[in-house]
Amino acid sequence: MSQTAYRTHHATEVTEALVGQKVTLSGWVDRRRDHGGVAFIDLRDSTGLVQVVIYDEEVARPLRSEFVIQVTGEVRLRPDGNENTHLATGKIEVVAENIDILAKSDALPFQVSTALENESENKLPGEDVRLKYRYLDLRRPSMQHNLKLRSDMAKAARHALEDMDFTEVETPTFIKSTPEGARDFVVPARLVPGSWYALPQSPQLLKQLLMVSGVERYYQLARCYRDEDFRADRQPEFTQLDMEMAFVDQEDVMAMAEKVIAAIWKSAGYEVTLPLPRITWQDAMDKYGSDKPDLRFGNPLVELTDYFKNTPFRVFQAPYVGAVLFKGGASTPRRQFDAWQDWAKQRGAKGLAYVSFTDDGELKGPVAKNLSDEERAGLMQAVGAEPGDAVFFAAGSRESSQLLLGAVRVELASRAGLLDPKKFAFTWVVDFPLFKPTDDPDDDDVAVGHSKWTSMHHPFTMPSKDWIDKFDKDPEHAMSDSYDIVCNGEEMGGGSVRIHRDDIQDRVLNVLGIGSEEAKEKFGFLLDAFKFGAPPHAGIALGWDRTVSILAGADSIRDVIAFPKAGGGRDPLTGAPAPISAEQRAETGVDYDPDEDED
Repeated sequence: MSQTAYRTHHATEVTEALVGQKVTLSGWVDRRRDHGGVAFIDLRDSTGLVQVVIYDEEVARPLRSEFVIQVTGEVRLRPDGNENTHLATGKIEVVAENIDILAKSDALPFQVSTALENESENKLPGEDVRLKYRYLDLRRPSMQHNLKLRSDMAKAARHALEDMDFTEVETPTFIKSTPEGARDFVVPARLVPGSWYALPQSPQLLKQLLMVSGVERYYQLARCYRDEDFRADRQPEFTQLDMEMAFVDQEDVMAMAEKVIAAIWKSAGYEVTLPLPRITWQDAMDKYGSDKPDLRFGNPLVELTDYFKNTPFRVFQAPYVGAVLFKGGASTPRRQFDAWQDWAKQRGAKGLAYVSFTDDGELKGPVAKNLSDEERAGLMQAVGAEPGDAVFFAAGSRESSQLLLGAVRVELASRAGLLDPKKFAFTWVVDFPLFKPTDDPDDDDVAVGHSKWTSMHHPFTMPSKDWIDKFDKDPEHAMSDSYDIVCNGEEMGGGSVRIHRDDIQDRVLNVLGIGSEEAKEKFGFLLDAFKFGAPPHAGIALGWDRTVSILAGADSIRDVIAFPKAGGGRDPLTGAPAPISAEQRAETGVDYDPDEDED
C-alpha cells in the first residue's frame, strides 16, 4: 500500500508511465546538489531514490542531509544525456511545486547517504559508534537490504513448513533453569522471593513436551538466551528457527530441513540442488580440520603420521602429523613465513612448521634439514605438491593439530580470494560422538553434569542404533543420531533424534554424572511426561542470525540483527546493562534471605 496521508507513491514507483502526472512523495534528503539557480535533491525512502528538481532557491536553501520532507510535484523525463542508468528512477525526475519540512536533522555523526554507499569517501566509524546511532546505521541501503532479506527468508520458511503441515507454537520465555551446555540468564521472581526464572537457552525441553502433547509437527522462530563469554560472532540473545517432528527418524528430519533451506535460498533468487551432500564428523575432521568444513574450495589436509613414523625429527615424533598445501607458496618471503608463526601463536599453537619446494624441486625451509634423506626425497609426492609450492605442518594431538591445519586451510583460501560469498557450499555433517571430555581446554561449553564426560550436543540426544546397548560402557567412542547443517564453513544449525525412552535417558544421565534426585529437580517435568506415552521424535534448529548472515554475505551476524549487542553484551544504544535503583533491587527480592523470614 503506497498511498497514505503523506504520499501517493514510493520513490521507485515513479516511472516513465507517470510523466506529466502530479505525485506526492515523502522521505529523507539523501543528498543535495546546487547548480546555480537550480538545486537537485535525492529523495530517499525505503524503496530507493528519486531525483527532485527545485527552482526556488529559498525553498532549497534550508534543506540538509537527513531532513524529512514531503514533496509534491510533476513527473518529467530527464533531459537527454542526464539519465542515471544506476538508478531505477534514473530516466525521470520530479519538479517540486511544494516542499514541506516534516522534521529536521542535526549534523550527522557519520554519513548514511545512498549516493556514498559504494564510494571511497564513505568511511564508516567504529562499530561502537554505529551501534550507538543504530537508527542511523540502519538507514544505509546495505542494512535495509539485510533487514528485508531476513523478513523474506522468514516468510519463505513459514510457507515451506506450513506446506508440510507444521504448526507454529510459541513457548514461554520464563522457564526453569535446566542444564543445556551454557550459562543461563536468570530473572528474580518478585512474587516468590528467593526464586528465579531462567531465560531459555533453547526451547529444547518444551518442544519435546509438545511432541508428548500430540503436536506432531511444530516450529517457531524462537528467541534464545545464553550467558556465554563474548566472541566476535556470538550474541547473548539470538533467534532459532526451531523445528520438531514426531514419528520420524534422522532421514525424515534432514529431508524436511532441506526443503526449508531450498525455499529460503529461493526467496533470495538462488536454486539449491537437493539432496545435499553428506560427510561424517570423522571425515570432516580428518580431511578439513573442522566439524563445519568450508567446501567452496578443495585442498584437503594430508595425514603424514605413518610417513614420519620413523622420523629423526623430534617435533614430528607425535601421535599425529598432518600437512596442508600452500599452492605457489615457495615464493613467499621469509618475513611472511615469520608472520604465519605469529598468526599460529595467536591461535594458541607453538608455531607453524613449513617447507617449500623450489622450481627445481629442492626442499627448503627450517624443517628440511631435520628430515632424513628418504623423507626429503618422497615428501613432494606424499603431500601432492609441485615445484613452487610450500607446505605447512602441524604435529601433536590429533584434534588440536587438525584444528590448526583446518584454520590454515581456510586462511590460505581467504588470502587467495577463494571465499566467494555468493557461492554456497552446503553439507550435512553426520555421525557425531555422543559425548565429549569435560577437560578440553579448547571448549568453553559448560559441562552438563559432574563426570569426565559431557554431551556433544545435549543430554536428550539418542545414541545411534549400534550403540544403544553399550554407549555407557564405552562413552569415549559412543556415537549419536545427530546431524549439523553446514554452509561455507559455518554451522547453520543442528539437530538430533531425541531420547523418548526413560531407561535410555537414565543411562545417559548416569554417564554425565547426573543422579536421579538431581535429574528430577532439574527436568523432572520432562521425565514425568515421558511416562505417559512419548512418541519417537527428532528435530533441528537453524541459527537464524547465522543463516541470514550467510545468505546476505555479511561479515558478522551483527549486520543482520536490527539492534545487536557489542562486546561483553553491552548495548551502546540504550546503555544496557545498567545498575538498578535500590528500590528496584529491594522490590525484586534479589537479596531475599529465607532465614530472616523464619526470625
